[in-house]
Amino acid sequence: VQLQASGGGLVQAGDSLRLSCAASGRVLSRHDMGWFRQASGKEREFVAVISWREGATYYPDSVKGRFTISRDNAKNTVYLQMNSLKPEDTAVYYCAAKPSSSLWGTVSNDYEYWGQGTLVTVSS
Repeated sequence: VQLQASGGGLVQAGDSLRLSCAASGRVLSRHDMGWFRQASGKEREFVAVISWREGATYYPDSVKGRFTISRDNAKNTVYLQMNSLKPEDTAVYYCAAKPSSSLWGTVSNDYEYWGQGTLVTVSS
């Protein structure tokens, strides 16, 4: 099982960016998908999660209203649309998968599979 994150880059504050996470195999089946980020010198931070069954989503306040997670199970791909980017959004972004459950999964230990990360840099 592999997760391949892509779409990162250098943007200016206020710009938008869409990250993609392509999954090999059937990892998206019966797995909730999440995005985390880790800024330099900081701990990994939860960004978004989407459930496998209903496509329900959950975000922390820091990105709510600006970021949108979505999934295309037919393409085995999860997306993170990021709008109104701020310099504090600068980080390496990781996608991750966890077995579907009733829990949102907001900590790293909840997740079984991880992608390699893609760097997002937002300049002021």
